Amino acid sequence: MDLLHDVLDKQLVDRDGVKMGKVDGIVAELRQDGPPRVVAIEVGAIAMAGRLGHRPQRWITWFATKLGHRVAWSAVHGIGIDVQLNAAVRDTAIFDWQDWLRERVVGKIPGA
Repeated sequence: MDLLHDVLDKQLVDRDGVKMGKVDGIVAELRQDGPPRVVAIEVGAIAMAGRLGHRPQRWITWFATKLGHRVAWSAVHGIGIDVQLNAAVRDTAIFDWQDWLRERVVGKIPGA
């Protein structure tokens, strides 16, 4: 499997067919006794953070990891046109950032 071609930038879909965003990053674990092992995929701002410089990267990474924008590789069920998970989106924290924004930002805008 070619991870960059087969996984990166593909649509992430839960077991019920709910679209969860695009795969923006791949997290690998370096091992001394063997080749790197894929441990998670990243969705959203956490993957982009490294391109913005050291200080923004630290803040965005901290914020995104608190909201759970990483999905364990073990949850991947199939890879085709989409990357399919064997979990439901409600079992993950992928949409927590939207809930946070709705409550803390949008909810405070008059008329919103």
